[in-house]
Amino acid sequence: MNITVVCPHTDLRSFWKLNELRKLAGCTLFITGASRGIGKAIALKAARDGANIVIAAKTAIPHPKLPGTIYTAAQEVEAAGGKALACVVDIRDEQQVGDAVQKAVDKFGGIDILVNNASAISLTGTLVTPMKKVDLMLGINLRGTYLTSKLVIPHLLKSRSPHILNLSPPLNLNPIWFKNHTAYTMAKYGMSMCVLGMAEEFRGQIAVNALWPKTAIQTAAMDMIGGEGVAKQCRTTDIIADAAYVVLSRPVDYTGHFLVDEDVLKEQGVHNFDQYAVQPGHPLLPDFFLDEEPETLVQQMEQHGATPAFKPTSSSSATPSSVGPIESTFDVIRRVINTDVVKSTQGIYQFDLSGEHGGVWFLDLKSGSGSAGRGQPPVKADVVMMMDSSDFSEMFSGKLKPTMAFMSGKLRIKGDMTLAIKLEKLMSRMNKAKL
Repeated sequence: MNITVVCPHTDLRSFWKLNELRKLAGCTLFITGASRGIGKAIALKAARDGANIVIAAKTAIPHPKLPGTIYTAAQEVEAAGGKALACVVDIRDEQQVGDAVQKAVDKFGGIDILVNNASAISLTGTLVTPMKKVDLMLGINLRGTYLTSKLVIPHLLKSRSPHILNLSPPLNLNPIWFKNHTAYTMAKYGMSMCVLGMAEEFRGQIAVNALWPKTAIQTAAMDMIGGEGVAKQCRTTDIIADAAYVVLSRPVDYTGHFLVDEDVLKEQGVHNFDQYAVQPGHPLLPDFFLDEEPETLVQQMEQHGATPAFKPTSSSSATPSSVGPIESTFDVIRRVINTDVVKSTQGIYQFDLSGEHGGVWFLDLKSGSGSAGRGQPPVKADVVMMMDSSDFSEMFSGKLKPTMAFMSGKLRIKGDMTLAIKLEKLMSRMNKAKL
C-alpha cells in the first residue's frame, strides 16, 4: 500500500477522520475485465477514495456491440479521483498478465487488491457447445483467474491489507445448474474453487473471498443475453460495487467466504434496495446458482421488494384425480381471472406443452373478463411459453419458480417479457387465494 504524504499544515485529526472514510485511499487494485460493467463499477467506487486502479482487459478499441475500452475506463477512473493504468491483457496469456503486473508495480509501488472479474459465458448444452467456446470459458474463468492470482500473490504478500475477490458463485451442486450449461458451470465454479483453495493456502496472509449478485445485474452483456425487456428485471452494477467495497475494507482474517451482495449490505444496515433497481418496484430476476426451498425463496424475495411468483398451496385445493393435471390448473385459472385482471394485464398467452400431458393451451387476458382453455388462442398470442407438462404442473403447484425455470432452460419464452412477468403476478394471486 502506498504511503499518503501529509502536508505540514494539515489538521491531523481532520486528515485521519477523512482517511477513515476513504478506506481504499492509496491502495492499488488490479481488476480484470474492468473496461465495462461490474469491473468498471468496482474500479470507480475505489477511485472515489483516491485508489490506484489497474484496468486489465482486452478492449483497446471500441467493440461493435459493447461500450467502453480500457482507455475510456481509465479516463473515468481519473475523473472520479483515482489514478489509472490501462493495460491490454488477455488473462489467458501468461506473458501479458506478467507484463501488466510488473507495470502496476513499477507505477504504483505494489499491488494491494486483486479483483478477478473477467469472465466468459455460453449458456449452451454439451452437444451444441463448440470446443472453441469450452476452451474460451475454461481459459478465462478458470485458468485466467488462477494465473492472474498466481502472478499477483507475491506482491499481495508484501501488502499491509491484501485481498483477492473473485466474482463467482457459491459452490451449489444442485444438478439443475449443470444440466443445461455444463461447460459454463464448470468454468465458473473453477473461479470459486480458487477461493476455496487459496483462502486456506494463504489464511492469515491474504483475504480471499467470492462475491455474487442476488439478482441479475444490468450490463451490456446481460442485455445481449437476455434480450429486450431484461433490464427492468435487473439491478445496477452499483450494488456489486458497494458490496465489494465493504468486503475489500475488511481485515485480512475475513477470508474464505462465499458472499451475496444483498446479504453483505444488509449487514451494513442497508434496507432500501430499490435504490439499486433499474426500475424500482419491478419484479427482479434471481441470478444463477442461488436456488433454495420455495418457502425460503419467497421470503427472501419479499425482503428485497420483489413479487414472489409462488407460495405453497393448501392441500385442500386438490382436484379429483380423474381430472388431468393441466386441466385442473386451468380450472383454477378460470376461477381467478376477472375484468380487473384483464384490465391490468392486457396480454394473450399460449402454452406449448410437451411430455405426458402435452398440448396447446391459451390464456386470454386482453378481452372481456378473460378466458382460458385448450387449443390456440382466439387471436395471435403476445407471449408463447414452451415447457414440459410436468414442469408446468410443478410451477403452478409452487414447487418450481418460473424465473428459475426460465433461467435453467426448463421454460422458454417468445414474445413480450414484460407480459411474462405480469403472468407471474397472476400466479402469485392464485396461491395467495389458496385456490
